[in-house]
Amino acid sequence: MALSFCGSDNGSNSYSVNEGVLNNGCFVDALNLVPHVFLLFITFPILFIGWGSQSSKVQIHHNTWLHFPGHNMRWILTFSLLFVHVCEFAEGIVSNKGMQTNHLHLFIPAFMGFIAATTSVVYYHNIETSNFPKLLLVLFIYWVLAFITKSIKLWKFAEYSVGPQHLRFCITALLVLLYGLLMAVEINVIRVRKYVFFANPQKVKPPEDLQDLGVRFLQPFVNLLSKATYWWMNPLIIGAHKRPIELKKIGKLPIAMRALTNYLRLKDAYEDQRTAEDPNRPPSIWRSMYRAFGRPILLSSTLRYLADLLSFAGPLCISGIVKYLNKTGSLFATCDTYLGVYFMSTTELLQNTSVLAVLLFLALVLQRTFLQASYYVTIETGINLRGALLAMIYNKILRLSTSNMSMGEMTLGQINNLVAIETNQLMWFLFLCPNLWSMPVQIVMGVIMLYYFMGCSALVGASVIVLLAPVQYRIATKLADTQKSTLEHSTDRLKKTTEILKGIKLLKLYAWENIFCDSVEDTRGKELTSLKTFAFYTSMSIFMNAAIPIAAVLATFVVYHFINETGPTPSEAFAALALFHILVTPLFLLSTVVRFAVKAMVSVQKLSEFLQSDEIGDDSWRNGDTSVSMEAGKKHLGVTKAINRKQPMRYQMDNYEQPTRRQMRPTETEDVAVKVSNGFFTWGSNLSTLSDINICIPTGQLTMIVGQVGCGKSSLLLAMLGEMQTLGGSVYWSNKNRYSVAYATQKSWLLNATVEENITFGSPFNKQRYKTVIDACSLQPDIDLLPFGDQTEIGERGINLSGGQRQRICVARALYQNTNIVFLDDPFSALDIHLSDHLMQEGILKFLQDDKRTVVLVTHKLQYLIHADWIIAMKDGSVLREGTLKDIQTHDIELYDHWKTLMNRQDHGLEKDVQQDSQTTLERKTLRRAFYSREAKNQIDDEDEEEEEEEEDDDNMSTTTNRRSKIPWRVCWCYMSSGGFFMAFLMVSSKLLKHSVIVAIDYWLAIWTSSKTSQSAGAGQDDDSYYLPVFITLCAAGITLCLITSLTVEFLGLSAATNLHHNLLNKIIHAPIRFFDITPLGQILNRFSADTNIIDQHIPPTLESLTRSTLLCLSAIGVISSITPAFLIALVPLAVAFYFIQKYFRVASKDLQDLDDSTQLPLLCHFSETAEGLTTIRAFRHEARFKQRMLELTDTNNTAYLFLSAANRWLEVRTDYLGAVIVLTAAGAAIWSLRYGLHSGGLVGLGLTYALTVTNYLNWVVRNLADLEVQMAAVKKVNSFLGTESENYEGSMDASQVPENWPQNGEIKIQELCVRYDPMLKPVLKHVNMFIEPGQKVGICGRTGSGKSSLSLAFFNMVDIFEGKIVIDGIDICKLPLQTLRSRLSIILQDPVLFSGSIRFNLDPERTCTDDRLWEALEIAQLKNMVKALPGGLDAVVTEGGENFSVGQRQLFCLARAFVRKSSILIMDEATASIDMATENILQKVVMTAFADRTVVTIAHRVHTILTADLVIVMKRGNILEYDKPETLLEQEDGMFASFVRADM
Repeated sequence: MALSFCGSDNGSNSYSVNEGVLNNGCFVDALNLVPHVFLLFITFPILFIGWGSQSSKVQIHHNTWLHFPGHNMRWILTFSLLFVHVCEFAEGIVSNKGMQTNHLHLFIPAFMGFIAATTSVVYYHNIETSNFPKLLLVLFIYWVLAFITKSIKLWKFAEYSVGPQHLRFCITALLVLLYGLLMAVEINVIRVRKYVFFANPQKVKPPEDLQDLGVRFLQPFVNLLSKATYWWMNPLIIGAHKRPIELKKIGKLPIAMRALTNYLRLKDAYEDQRTAEDPNRPPSIWRSMYRAFGRPILLSSTLRYLADLLSFAGPLCISGIVKYLNKTGSLFATCDTYLGVYFMSTTELLQNTSVLAVLLFLALVLQRTFLQASYYVTIETGINLRGALLAMIYNKILRLSTSNMSMGEMTLGQINNLVAIETNQLMWFLFLCPNLWSMPVQIVMGVIMLYYFMGCSALVGASVIVLLAPVQYRIATKLADTQKSTLEHSTDRLKKTTEILKGIKLLKLYAWENIFCDSVEDTRGKELTSLKTFAFYTSMSIFMNAAIPIAAVLATFVVYHFINETGPTPSEAFAALALFHILVTPLFLLSTVVRFAVKAMVSVQKLSEFLQSDEIGDDSWRNGDTSVSMEAGKKHLGVTKAINRKQPMRYQMDNYEQPTRRQMRPTETEDVAVKVSNGFFTWGSNLSTLSDINICIPTGQLTMIVGQVGCGKSSLLLAMLGEMQTLGGSVYWSNKNRYSVAYATQKSWLLNATVEENITFGSPFNKQRYKTVIDACSLQPDIDLLPFGDQTEIGERGINLSGGQRQRICVARALYQNTNIVFLDDPFSALDIHLSDHLMQEGILKFLQDDKRTVVLVTHKLQYLIHADWIIAMKDGSVLREGTLKDIQTHDIELYDHWKTLMNRQDHGLEKDVQQDSQTTLERKTLRRAFYSREAKNQIDDEDEEEEEEEEDDDNMSTTTNRRSKIPWRVCWCYMSSGGFFMAFLMVSSKLLKHSVIVAIDYWLAIWTSSKTSQSAGAGQDDDSYYLPVFITLCAAGITLCLITSLTVEFLGLSAATNLHHNLLNKIIHAPIRFFDITPLGQILNRFSADTNIIDQHIPPTLESLTRSTLLCLSAIGVISSITPAFLIALVPLAVAFYFIQKYFRVASKDLQDLDDSTQLPLLCHFSETAEGLTTIRAFRHEARFKQRMLELTDTNNTAYLFLSAANRWLEVRTDYLGAVIVLTAAGAAIWSLRYGLHSGGLVGLGLTYALTVTNYLNWVVRNLADLEVQMAAVKKVNSFLGTESENYEGSMDASQVPENWPQNGEIKIQELCVRYDPMLKPVLKHVNMFIEPGQKVGICGRTGSGKSSLSLAFFNMVDIFEGKIVIDGIDICKLPLQTLRSRLSIILQDPVLFSGSIRFNLDPERTCTDDRLWEALEIAQLKNMVKALPGGLDAVVTEGGENFSVGQRQLFCLARAFVRKSSILIMDEATASIDMATENILQKVVMTAFADRTVVTIAHRVHTILTADLVIVMKRGNILEYDKPETLLEQEDGMFASFVRADM
């Protein structure tokens, strides 16, 4: 057959033009070639020149995405054009087969058209990139020419009465339409940009985001193809493999997605609802959300509907392919020839199996693209909404009235919940809400189609699904409830664990660790019980999900069999199967979505309540306020465009200047800074109020406010700051003073930031001033102790400072700020006497007064009144006296005398105070203790990250990349084995069985239906009796196996969680004390909170989902390859592609997840910080700065989250396309092998149905792998703690060999004792020898770090005794079991530790003593009367850490605890450091009497406590320096002890 363009059929003269040129069909087709060829000739040179030059010029960021008008429209039209060209080409080839010789003109123009269309879009993209619109003219000409030639063709067809019943007519008509539309798009570009035919073309600037190189999130700016496939993310995701993704790499958000932009949108929508008629009606949050974010949601829903409709193409195509595969009748029954060529009818195309296969492929690709686009739009909107809500909540927090916070109407917990939970609930609701209206449509459509395929019996199957939906909803609600109770138990368990870890030293010394361990295990037991219910319900919901389709299929086919005589054809059967699979998903999700909708309603309720709560009044004196509030930021949007580039990290809000500070203060004209007249103030409803306040604060003077506790001193300050509600009267500020007030609260408030940032607090750093302030507050010694000096992070997440240190930092902040007025609220309360004197002299009198600043000081220390310029004395909420000290001395002698007596008493306190080793040194000591081992530990701190790296020392690029993409098999194995081998085996085997049974069901169905078609109807009856029972049994087996597998996975997870937590707790509680010194408490607690939670609740479902989707994919591929072995050839490249996709994705996803987690914490902290420090922030007038910070933090977190979800879309688009290719190859292989007559049609249907399921599950395999990898890190961290060495509890003696009443005498012999904390460290005690006779009172003293406390620990074998021995009553303590040893001695520690529970529990957790014994101990400890007064007596409640008692009382309880234990040896480790002198004297006497016959070893902190001892030991650097009776030692003038005593006197 010769190839000629117009064909050479016999009897037809193809090339004759007798009837006119245009009436020759071949000529018209040739004419159609002209535009295509023209386009290719012109564009190719331009493209090549362009590409050549492009490689040399660097890609400029912002040029790249400048869209011409109609950009998306053009892409969509071009894609449709390509599709129509493919149809035209296919039609041409099929028609050509019907001719005698080849007619190239039937398909060559179509082929060229396809190439031209592709070129046009590539060309357009390049023009857009280089922003050179003049070249678009070429495309315009092309569209016009193509439109004209195609129209001629259509006109000729119409002339020859070729109509819509012929396919080629339809195709040509479509092409004319598309070319016309593209022409219109082109004309529109000319109209808008005026680049040609107009005198002045429009100048276009790229959007602001793209001028800013910091914006890395390009989704809004890339072209449509890249948008749909997330192509722009490739560099990021593939690059993650080489080096981890950091915050720098993901840049910042585009303006449209920033929290500020969205806040303004939501705020406008919210405020617009406040109408003039009804100003008090609360605006509805739902409506504001709809107004602000309705449009994207509508777009997303539209995309979602399109995707859902396309999803039904799958079953239809499958049924078509199976139906027409076996009908290979004559193709060309009706021959319609016009113009000498064959025209194919429209219906014929849809009967061609190859065409159906391609259609199926395209439908899948489109459906998946639409679906992912819909997901992305909702997620982006959800993130925008969350940003807006957070900003709204934050703004509200800054305006909350103080009384709300203190009255407990709004607790910190509630605010934290709003931020952490409610906003996320709403975000999730937005993610899922398109499902709410798309699912019902999907279900209805599905049922209609089922009815079309299977008749009435389909309705039975569908009703099975629908009836079980309420059950699923029920299970979902149950799940939510059990999760709540689990949460309660786990918080309870965490509280107990925290207490144990904080008091671990005490527990070990008293040998109580097992009692407390059991109480935790007890709570854990309750938690596990609710986890068991949780696991049960989870497995039920998984079971329902897997079993419903099986049950539905079973019901349908059994009913069908009874209604109809003949069974269904394979094409109907498999279409129905595919439909059931489609229907299950929406029904399963529906219950979740409904649950989320309910939760969202609750959240909105809470939010609107919060937004309605009281605000602080905006008083007139705030007019000095120069900071621009957020709303004002809007008006400046226009202005800031110019500034924006230079300060990348600032937002529009940066229009506030720091309140202009006044330069050198001129002589003050007004002598009153603040004046209150006739003030009546309240804290809300019925709390004590300030009444009849008339005061003035003189400018530049030191005013003191004094009075008893609770008389309203602090309230007066707050009233002046405008924090209280004013009932009457006014507060007047002289106009230049009220910019900002430096204010230090009584309860110190720190930011989670460095020490330096806490002190400068947003002011510029001035070295000289900073140093002066630090010296005035004597912070230097404390800063020197911190690991990084003043760059150390402090606050909740940083290092814990003591009360005094915190307070001094707050005072330093107030001093450092350059403000006219300083309010100090009792800054001395947590300081000892030396520090308060120093602060008074250096800080307040010198630093502040020299600067002529107005100071208002609230204090209890009356001895400072002599320094005051003005005094305000208060009593019961009103002013008692006001004036100078002299005034008061003359006018109110009574008050003055009262003060004098108090002052004397305070002076006595002063003398005593000096004798004490001051409280500050104690605080510093605890700080030093916290760090003495930090250096050694800093290596361990970066948890096992480094261990891995050391394994591969040649740490070049390749090994790191390997390590980052490896799946942690070892950890998985460890997890499985802690779940128990039997369970693991059961899980694996039941899973495999279940999937083989499911395959068997479908396979049986295939054989059954094909046997129906191959035989006559009569013979079918007997067969059914053979096929049906087998089918029913298989289905029943499948359903039972579903139940078994879902249960085994969940309970495997449970037993693993049980064992891991049990082992972890035991290991940690029995670890040596050194472990707690070098491991930060937070790190240990993390294992018990976050990691345990992941192991309990997250790993089992992930594991289940992973195994299920993997096995589904594998079984599908197995089925397809067994039916059409040819498929295996195509599988190889697909598998390679899949491998690379998952490898890159897992690494990137892990990094992005880490970023999301690590950016969330600062955001939550910032909210709780702000809520705690409201008064300070408002007094300082720093609201704007804090808002700024909040917006930055929100945006950072949102960026991370956005990238994470975009990465998920990236993965899903790719795996979905892979799945579509699998379907195409499966169909292709089936059609191809049928040409060679290899198998019956039923099996093809089976293969295709399976191929369709693969598309759904491929991405879950990867997603679950990535999740599991992140979650396994928790197992790994827990595991790293399981490796810690325990203390040796056994000892070489048996507990039974120790005498019952040992040690009865209390004789202690120490021989050549050497002690160290760790084999790596130097010894702390070197060759110590001493002998203590029974009943002796021994005092040990020495400087800090001389080894006194280590010696006391050595008695309990808490430290490593590596040489020498301690012998008590003839037994070497190292041989004893630890439990025995520690339970027979008693010790009192210097830091008092109490546990939450009752007083009885604190004194005697073992419950061994009688009440009389406990009362006796309390009496000795001077506590009897106090405890008697408490409600419940011995059973009175002790709160966490004993917070409801003062430090002194706690210390006394610890003494009582030691007395309860009647042991003959008592060790007191600096036990009286925090008790006042009077009580201490009583105690000394008591110890002498009550312990007259026992051995007491006192480690002294103040030497005078051991002057009465029988023996004094002075230690220095781990050696004994002096050892004798105190009298003898005092006689040695130059001795150490003598010098101590002199210093102490």
